[in-house]
Amino acid sequence: MAAHLKRRVYEEFSKTQVVQIPHEEAPAKKLRLSKPSKSAALHVDLCKATNSTDALQYLLHFARKPVEAESVEGVIRILLEHYYKETDISVRLKIASLLGLLSKTQGFGPDCIVDDAINALGNEKSHQVLAQLLDTLLVIGTQLPESPTIRQRLIEVACKHLSDTYFGVRNKCLQLLGCLGLVDAPLNKDGEGPGPLTVRDVQSIISDYFGDQDPRVRTAAIKAMLQLHERGMKIHQIIYEQACRLLSDDYEQVRSAAVQMVWVLSQLYPESIVPIPSSNEEIRLVDDAFGKISHMVSDGSWMVRVQAAKTLGSMLQVSPHFLEQTLDKKLMSDLRRKRTAHERAKELFASGEFSSGRKWADDAPKEKLDSNTVYLIASGACGAFVHGLEDEMFEVRIAAVEALCQLARSSASFAEKCLDFLVDMFNDEIEEVRLQSIHVLREISTHITLREDQLDTVLAVLEDKSRDIREALHELLCFTNVSTKECIQLALLELLKNLNKYPTDRNSVWKCLKFVGSRHPTLVLPLVSELLSTHPYFDTPEPDMDDPAYIAVLVLVFNAAKSCPTMPALFSDHTFRHYAYLRDSLSHLVPPLRLPGRKQVCGLDPVDSGSGSGSVESAQLFLQQSLNRVSTIQNLEAPGAQDLLDFTIRDLLRLGELQTELAGAADFCATYLRCQLLLMKALQEKLWNMAVPLCLKQNVTATAAAQQILEETYKLEFLYSGLDSRQVATIHHVRLQAKALQLVLTARTRQGLDPLLSSCEKFLQDVDSFQRLFLTELPHLQDSFVDKLLELMPRLSSSKPAELVKILQTTLRQSGLLQLKLPQQIHRATATIIEPTGESDNPLRFTSGLVVALDIDATLEHVQDPQSSVKVQVLYPDGQSHVIHPKPGDFRKPGPDRHRLITQVYLSHTAWTEPSQIEVRLLLAYSSSSSSSAAKEGWSDSVDGVPPPEAAVEGTIQFSKPVKVFIMPKPARR
Repeated sequence: MAAHLKRRVYEEFSKTQVVQIPHEEAPAKKLRLSKPSKSAALHVDLCKATNSTDALQYLLHFARKPVEAESVEGVIRILLEHYYKETDISVRLKIASLLGLLSKTQGFGPDCIVDDAINALGNEKSHQVLAQLLDTLLVIGTQLPESPTIRQRLIEVACKHLSDTYFGVRNKCLQLLGCLGLVDAPLNKDGEGPGPLTVRDVQSIISDYFGDQDPRVRTAAIKAMLQLHERGMKIHQIIYEQACRLLSDDYEQVRSAAVQMVWVLSQLYPESIVPIPSSNEEIRLVDDAFGKISHMVSDGSWMVRVQAAKTLGSMLQVSPHFLEQTLDKKLMSDLRRKRTAHERAKELFASGEFSSGRKWADDAPKEKLDSNTVYLIASGACGAFVHGLEDEMFEVRIAAVEALCQLARSSASFAEKCLDFLVDMFNDEIEEVRLQSIHVLREISTHITLREDQLDTVLAVLEDKSRDIREALHELLCFTNVSTKECIQLALLELLKNLNKYPTDRNSVWKCLKFVGSRHPTLVLPLVSELLSTHPYFDTPEPDMDDPAYIAVLVLVFNAAKSCPTMPALFSDHTFRHYAYLRDSLSHLVPPLRLPGRKQVCGLDPVDSGSGSGSVESAQLFLQQSLNRVSTIQNLEAPGAQDLLDFTIRDLLRLGELQTELAGAADFCATYLRCQLLLMKALQEKLWNMAVPLCLKQNVTATAAAQQILEETYKLEFLYSGLDSRQVATIHHVRLQAKALQLVLTARTRQGLDPLLSSCEKFLQDVDSFQRLFLTELPHLQDSFVDKLLELMPRLSSSKPAELVKILQTTLRQSGLLQLKLPQQIHRATATIIEPTGESDNPLRFTSGLVVALDIDATLEHVQDPQSSVKVQVLYPDGQSHVIHPKPGDFRKPGPDRHRLITQVYLSHTAWTEPSQIEVRLLLAYSSSSSSSAAKEGWSDSVDGVPPPEAAVEGTIQFSKPVKVFIMPKPARR
């Protein structure tokens, strides 16, 4: 019965289909799947709400969901409809907020809701909702910068509501005027269009509210004026007097904004002349503003003091005597206006009083000034930087130090005068202030020369326990000039004490003495005999070359000798031997010297003599010629082509050693050519013309070569910075060739269809992903392996695995070398482990089962985002390996593209019978998923519908030489 019923239903359905066929001649309506309407869902939810609390909950829930651009207008209509019905203020407030959020939706034009928002504004009685609606209008106005009509309407609405009693409404109106107002557009403050008597510009309307009773409105008015300035409008000079009055406001937010306003006007009208109150004197506006802002450094609010101090640093056009007054709490005579001798004599004549001569110097000018004396700068502004540097808040002290730096860099005389104040800051109780003071003195070191008493204060900081402070001071000494040989002696003595107390500072101290010697050769010369302990008549004992202090002295002397040809005559025989040793072992610290009769020991290095712009250009030309020569290997037989690649790789590696400027580019090209050489060897004739059982060894070699090529491509992509999209495409092209080779070798050596089928599908996904990621680079990849694959893509997609492998094998062997574009600004990421040195034979002993801390100090060059990518690996003799991720705080950035890693690694192991070595190295972690996402953003025009990329490949690359450290875990005592 059931079967009979099914057959009847099927027959009826078939008849229905036959009957409907003639009606399909009309244009068929295409069905389109669409998402449920957001506006309908919202309407249903709001209709279900029985009270305002439920409606508010529905609105809050709706606000968490994204809305498509095509649904925004419908949703807004529903919200407005409910807005007019709603009596609860909180619900209307939320609806007004949602209107502003929806107006920001990408692809939606908010001009269609301007009228509704303005109508809602006109009928609203709640002040809070009014403020929120004005905020929505501000959002709409910023989204429609090309519509002057709408902008004008919004400005008129803002002017109309400026008289509201609620401060929030006035704030939003001022903000709207600041963001949308035009300087020259006539406005009627009443909002009824321009009139003949009430036409005013935006600035005058905003400035009216500088005197508002509410401090929040006064702050908003100043910020609105600053917003006009940021939009490129020139603020009227008449605002200056009002802004100066606001500097004495009772509220710190107003004073802070007023400081910024005064600074802006001082930059716009620096040379304008302004009168001094209650006098006939006049001064430049920038000097007057500088004095008033200097006065704010003594403000009651520390936030205002910080801003005032920072602002002073950017006022570079101020007169020198105003600038110098900030360093003296006592008012200088230059900034007082005294009466002339003629005026004084006239006054005495009028009063009938003359000097009687009975009192000594009764007619001498008195320091005490009468009430007629005029001050050109407020007395509270005297010694502004002295007040700032002595402030109780360290934020103010740091701001004052930074401002001093900015002003001192532009004025050598001011730099000399503020030197004592900066040196005093080296004794501050806060480490951050001390460090900032050292950095500031380093920046202005070209303008100053330290006296002995100043140097004594500076060198006292070498006792600081903070390594950052000590190293910053070493760098300061590198670039500072001193005045006498006693200063050199004092500096050397304190640096040697530092070396003795903190042995880990060895490299930093040596580098410091290198620069001290090269900057002061004439001051070091009188000290040579004393420093080297030589005697004109007696032989002195030869010092120990393992003593870091003696090496420090030699570094100082040898660097001074480079600019002082008479100094080597004072050296003893063992000093020359020590020079030859240090020149080989510490060539970065000891310069080449021309020593008479000792050319074979201390001649000029060819690298140093040949360096220069001309040699760099010739090296770059050689690099280009090498790449051009390699492009001809397609015309050579396999042995000749391999030899050419071998020789070219050798030349490029040697070029990188000789020219450090081109080391990154040369290594990059050499690594790329090594990948091509490995690929060429793996695709030899005899491997593919023999049966698989007869060439198992060759298959193993080819498999290893494919894996090595993959590893090298990850090095090319992640170890080098400065790659452009074409070079990244070339790297991915080689990686695709290696994957194709792996697929072919897998098909030759493994049995089974399922694994081969999944490998083929994955490879086709990789090809498709490559095409989408590097769509713009495909024209540069003509006749390459991937170009041929893309031509065969329709056939590959429908082929069986065996046929696909055969096509891949043929395409691989027929594709030639892809020419590499010469890289311009490529740098290789490198790391050098300074500590531990690996030279000590004394093992680090600790109890087994417990831990011991090993200090790591390394320099990193050209590493992108080291906090997340650099790891420390410890390799134990038994094969165990530990990878440690340093904390972000362990990284410092001493310069551009340079980082410093100072951290501790904790070691632990079971007991050993004798000491053994562990290896410490630095690794660079990478993930191929980040590369793919960057390629999508930067290199592809459209990534819509991109298939999921290949599974992210994560790994590490060793980019430092390993250092071996002796350790000895000893058994625990029982």
